[in-house]
Amino acid sequence: MNISLKWLNRYLSPGDVSVEEAEHVLTFAGYPIESIEHLPSGDVALDVEITSNRGDLLSHVGCAREIAAARSAFKPRTLKLPEFVDPTPGAPIGDDLKLINREPEACPLFTARLIRGVKVGPSPAWLVELLEAVGQRSINAVVDVTNFITFELGNPCHVFDLAKLAGHTLDVRYAREGESLTTLDGKTHKLVPADLVVADAEKPTSLAGIMGGKDSEVDESTTDVVFEMATWDPVTVRTAARRLAIRTDASHRFERIVDPRTIEDAARRAVALLCELTGGELASGVLSEGKPLETTTPIRLRPERCSKLIGVQCTAEQIKADLEGHSIAVEIKGDHLECTPPPFRPDLEREIDLIEEVVRTIGFAGVPQLEKIEVAVTHPQESERARREITRVLTGLGFYETVTFSFVSPAMAQPWLGQGLEMVGVDDERRGGEPILRPSVIPSLLTCRRANAAGQVRIPGGVRLYELSAVFAQTPDRQSCERRMLTLLMDVEGVAPGKRAKAEQIQSALRAIRGAAEHLGRAMAGSRARVTVEPCAPEAGGWATEAFGRVLLDGEPIGVLGLVDDAGLTPAGLDQPVVAAEFDLDRLIGLFPPVATVESLPAFPSIERDLSLVLKESTPWAKVESLVGGANLENFESLGFVGVFRGKTVGSGRKSVTLRLGFRRPDGTLRHEDVDPQVNRLVDLAKDELGAVLRT
Repeated sequence: MNISLKWLNRYLSPGDVSVEEAEHVLTFAGYPIESIEHLPSGDVALDVEITSNRGDLLSHVGCAREIAAARSAFKPRTLKLPEFVDPTPGAPIGDDLKLINREPEACPLFTARLIRGVKVGPSPAWLVELLEAVGQRSINAVVDVTNFITFELGNPCHVFDLAKLAGHTLDVRYAREGESLTTLDGKTHKLVPADLVVADAEKPTSLAGIMGGKDSEVDESTTDVVFEMATWDPVTVRTAARRLAIRTDASHRFERIVDPRTIEDAARRAVALLCELTGGELASGVLSEGKPLETTTPIRLRPERCSKLIGVQCTAEQIKADLEGHSIAVEIKGDHLECTPPPFRPDLEREIDLIEEVVRTIGFAGVPQLEKIEVAVTHPQESERARREITRVLTGLGFYETVTFSFVSPAMAQPWLGQGLEMVGVDDERRGGEPILRPSVIPSLLTCRRANAAGQVRIPGGVRLYELSAVFAQTPDRQSCERRMLTLLMDVEGVAPGKRAKAEQIQSALRAIRGAAEHLGRAMAGSRARVTVEPCAPEAGGWATEAFGRVLLDGEPIGVLGLVDDAGLTPAGLDQPVVAAEFDLDRLIGLFPPVATVESLPAFPSIERDLSLVLKESTPWAKVESLVGGANLENFESLGFVGVFRGKTVGSGRKSVTLRLGFRRPDGTLRHEDVDPQVNRLVDLAKDELGAVLRT
C-alpha cells in the first residue's frame, strides 16, 4: 500500500509526522515500510506492507488511526477524520434512475446517488498532487474523486454517465452466455455466467468490484453523474479477477472485505467533494438495495488474561484507552471488558484478537523477552497417538509412506468417483493438465508406483505404499464431500510388468492386503477386534468387480479393498497389477486406544485338532468362522486358519479349507475321547449348513 506523508498528516493532530516517526510506529505495530521515495513535489511516498486481514489499512485514514493509537509514537497524536458539509439536495431522483439488485448474497449492499448539472474538468492542484504521490494519474475531477475516496477511506466507488445507461437502469446480476464487456482500459473481455456485473437495461456496464466499462465512462460531455458505492462478496470478486487477469485498487480492497456499514459516511464524503469540484447538484434521495445490515456482537476481554499472555501488567483502564484508539467501543464490566469492534475491522472476532491489538498498541518492542520459556509437557492427543500407531504398523508390514500432490488430471480422477458425486476442479492456469482435486488417493499412489517402475525399483514382496490424506468430491448441488482417508497400495507379487496376473496370484495379494487391514483394526480397536471382508459391487469404476469387498470391523464398515482394474491403471500409465485399500481415517482413529485384555495363564494343556473341509469355492471364511462360533462346543477355546488347497483331488469349483480347533478345560486335563464328540458334531454341522465334505 503506497501512502503519501502529506496526505497522512491531513488526518493527524498535530499533523507533522516525519518519515522517521511514520516508519518507526508502523513497523513496530507490525506493518513495516518496504521502501521510502522522496518525490519532486516535496512529498514522501511510503510503501507499507499490509497483512491480508487488514483491509482497513488500505487507506490513509486507516494508517493514520494506527499512528494515533500507538503508545510508541514520538509524541501524542489524535485522529482527525475528514470534515465535510453535506450538499443541499435538489429535486428527487424520481424516475431518472432505476436500481435492481438481483444478487444480494454476492452484493450485500448497492447504493446509487444522482448528481445533476456537473461540469467535468481538471482537478485542483492539491488533488492532483496527492493522487500522483501514490502513483495515480489524474483523469478528471469526477474520476479523481472516486480514486481519492478509495485511498482516503478504503471504500472503492464508481461513476456512470447517466445518459449512457440504457433505460437509465443499474442492474446487479450475473453475466449471460455470450456477453462481453470493454473495460476502462480498452480491453474487451468475454464474460461467463460466474462473472458478476452491473448492467444497464441492455448490457453489462462494469465488472462488479473490479473495473468499470468504457461505454458508460464519464467524460467532458457528461452532465449527469450516477455515483455508485457498494460492497461485494470477496470470493466472487477474486474469482473473476483471477480468471480475467485484472488487478485493480478496487478489487484488491473488496477481496479483503469492505463492510456495508462503512458505505454511508464514505458515500456522503464523496458526493460532497463531487458537488464542490464540479458545481453539480445532488438529487435528494438514495437508491439502496441489498441485505439488512448486520450488528456486531461484543467480545469479552479479561485484563488478567491479557496481562498473562503478553507479560506486561495491563489495567482495565489502560486496555480501554488502547482499544478506543482503534475505534473499538469498550465498557468496563466488573472483571472483564465488553468490546465492540467497528464495522471496518472484520478481523476482530475473539478475545485473542483484541489482546493482539493491545500488543500492537504497546509496540512489539515493549513486550519483554524471557531468557527461559516454561514449557509444560502434556500427554499426546489420542488422535496423534493413533496416527503414530498406524504408521508404526504399516512400516512394520513393509509399507512406505508417500506425500503426494492433491491435484490429478480429469482422466485419472474419473474412475475413482463414487456414485452420485462430481469432480471438484479449480479454474487456475497454473494447474495446467491437473486441475482436479483428487476424489481418491489411489491415482496419486499409482503415479508414485509408475515412477518407481520407471526407476526399476524392486523390493522383495513387491512395492507397498500408503498415505494419510484428504479426498474431495461434491454433490450435483455443489455440497462439498471431503474425507480423510488412509489408502494402501500393494503389488500383485510375482507378476512381471505388462503380464496378466493369475487367479492364485491375485488371491495371494488380496489376502496380504486383508492381513494389513486386520493388523490395523486390531492396533486401533484391540486384539479381540474382528475384521471381515464382505464381497460387494464397487461404487467406483477403478475397481475390478470380481475382486472387491467392503471391510468390516466388528460388523461396522471402515473401508474397502480390492484389485485395481485396467480402467484405473491405464490413465496412470501403469502396467503392474496392484491391489489397494481405502479406510475412513476418522473412523479408525475413533476406535483408538485399543482395549487391552488380561487373562490368567492356563493351568492345563490344550488339545488341537485340524479339520480339512471340502467346500464350494464361493464359501467365505466368515461363514466357517460363524459356524464354529455358533456351535457351542464344550471346552472350545480357539479357531485358527491353516490354509487352502485347490486341485483335481478336491474337484472343480471346490476348495479344501484346513482349520485348527483348540480345546482346553480350566479345571483339568482333556483327553482325546473328550474332544471327539465335539469335533464330530462340528463336522455334521458343516455338512448340513455348508455342504462340506470331510477330507481325509
